[in-house]
Amino acid sequence: METESLRADPGQALASGELTLRALRVFVTVEEAGSMALAAGRLGTSASAITQQVSNLERVLGAQVFDRSARPIALTPAGSLLRVHAHRILEAVGEARAEMLELNLASLPELRLAMVDDIDATVTPKLIWHLSEHYPSCVFSVASGRSDDLTGALLHREADIIVTAEPPDEPVTYERFPVLREPFILVTASGLLRNVDDVVAALSAAPFVHYDRTMPMGRAIDSHLRRVRMTVPQRYTFDSSRSLYAMVQQCGGWAITTPLGVLDSPRFRNQLDVHPLPFAGFARTIELVARRGELGKLPGRIADLMRDMFDVAVVPEVLAMAPWCEGGFQVLSDAAAKDETPAGPPKTS
Repeated sequence: METESLRADPGQALASGELTLRALRVFVTVEEAGSMALAAGRLGTSASAITQQVSNLERVLGAQVFDRSARPIALTPAGSLLRVHAHRILEAVGEARAEMLELNLASLPELRLAMVDDIDATVTPKLIWHLSEHYPSCVFSVASGRSDDLTGALLHREADIIVTAEPPDEPVTYERFPVLREPFILVTASGLLRNVDDVVAALSAAPFVHYDRTMPMGRAIDSHLRRVRMTVPQRYTFDSSRSLYAMVQQCGGWAITTPLGVLDSPRFRNQLDVHPLPFAGFARTIELVARRGELGKLPGRIADLMRDMFDVAVVPEVLAMAPWCEGGFQVLSDAAAKDETPAGPPKTS
């Protein structure tokens, strides 16, 4: 592997005076990381070795590719041109390797996946079991967590494929497969809104339980509450859905969450009430993301498999729990437009 070659021989990426794949990998990693030191950490070598390799690259090309005075480090015009070609070359090499790998699918040695934790109970185990049947010699390493952490794992090459609600926006480097769009919904303590005429007033008088503001969910909810001009005291914040639901039940309050979060916490499904939001709605999109070209057609195949699983096993459960989600809870195709326009206010039930 190229990274292992860099570790074994960190000063030789351009020793012959020729442009090599290893040199391009160093260049792309520095560009993505924004500094020599961070790139060294990702490639498992020293900052001085990375600096030397970049200097050798510039000597071979006869042009400076990085503006070292900028923070984070920036591309020069020559570097911007090289970036386009470097990504194309590395993508082509990755595709060739992936096609060779696909000659014998069972030879895949390891696959590292990182999945948004809201599908831990509904999709992830079924997905891994299905993949294990098609890749009998493969070792599967699966992590779950919050979306921004998953994206960081992909960026630092700690994961090969991620399923996240906060994908990196670098189309040259990553390929993205939209899988699911789900609306945010309201969960309340049982009976809180029973026989209530003014839902917003009833919510304003009850405790609000919030996702931690450092989380993508928390930030999205905060932003939407500001958009609809609803001010709520935020006394209770949690970094997990299960803890949040338990607190809603305990304090007789309410929270904004998603259908996947509720389905993934079956203990609370019969202890809380679910409702549409009593104001303008909003949604999030779950996407599968991988480094472009490195795994051939495998990411697209896994995305298709997940779509099938959501269609068969998850959509019916969501509609049984919250029939007013029909049309909003939607399995997506590759061509699906990522329309983030908030939905209109549904009727409260």
